[in-house]
Amino acid sequence: AAQDAAAERHGRAREEVLPLAGAAEAFALLSNLRPARAAVVAPSFTEPAAALTAAGVPVDHVVLEPPFGLDGVRVPDDADLVVVGNPTNPTSVLHTREQLLALRRPGRILVIDEAFADSIPGEPESLAGDSLPDVVVLRSLTKTWALAGLRVGYAVGSPEVLDRLTAQRAHWPVGTLQLTAIAACCGPQSVAEAAAGAARLAEVRAEMVTGLTSVGAEVVGGRAPFVLFRRPDAVRIRNALQLKGIAIRRCDTFVGLDERYLRAAVRREWPLLAQAIAEVRP
Repeated sequence: AAQDAAAERHGRAREEVLPLAGAAEAFALLSNLRPARAAVVAPSFTEPAAALTAAGVPVDHVVLEPPFGLDGVRVPDDADLVVVGNPTNPTSVLHTREQLLALRRPGRILVIDEAFADSIPGEPESLAGDSLPDVVVLRSLTKTWALAGLRVGYAVGSPEVLDRLTAQRAHWPVGTLQLTAIAACCGPQSVAEAAAGAARLAEVRAEMVTGLTSVGAEVVGGRAPFVLFRRPDAVRIRNALQLKGIAIRRCDTFVGLDERYLRAAVRREWPLLAQAIAEVRP
């Protein structure tokens, strides 16, 4: 039922869907594709590079410059595995379908992490519904549906690539609860609820960006359910916010970013964040 629901949700065949113990499991399985050289587009979620490096796969970070789009990106020609987020964590940048498809090359597999894609109204740049032999799309249920503790997601791709991806895998990694969650969250009613939530989130995000800009934050243009912004005094701001009980993500742990960048979740309570930033003394 889980595979059928996800397949129907994206207009794919059942055998093109692979249930996962969270999208993170897919990153641990990437080395099964036996890449000779991997390229990870950065700044991005750190787990793919960490998993590939741990498996002995050479990894190149293709670091994007602000505003962190793919225009003019140069991926090594001999990279036979490319991993990119869309929208990207932590930058929130949403790449276009055309930009992503331009990364394809003969003999290369393109992996797109769409963990936050369902938080964008209409999912206009998603490739989950495109049946392409060399593209694997990863989806997560732990974001929109707040199921992080359950560890559940799925991949969509060609059966041949999915078979290679799971050539070596722990026995029974996905249990009944995860399969039930996939079936429920991919059903028509849930998809409609997620779409309505995405529309509401977009409105709040626009207001939040305006508010943060008004207190001197340099906001990176994006569409994800979080906002990346830069301030020269970001370290002092983060420490001051901690004292006020406001959690915000430092971003110097991401390749391509430094201590001036912070990431904040899109919340209706954003005025409290903006006010707290404004109260931080130089």
